[in-house]
Amino acid sequence: MQKYFLFANPSFIEGMARVLDLGTTLNGYNTSLTPEQADHEAMSSDWKAVASDLKAAMAEHERRLTSHG
Repeated sequence: MQKYFLFANPSFIEGMARVLDLGTTLNGYNTSLTPEQADHEAMSSDWKAVASDLKAAMAEHERRLTSHG
């Protein structure tokens, strides 16, 4: 799953290179063809994160119920 659609996720080496990049020439961002597509991708990513958090919370709740049962 792509976690942060609108932000670049540089590698360790890219991060090291950015330290020396005084002109910010290495900045790169994910792009979309239209603002609507960007909104769709961002909202989809947000809802996937919400679903993942809910799934983890439900699993933790189930684990607690069965360990005290």
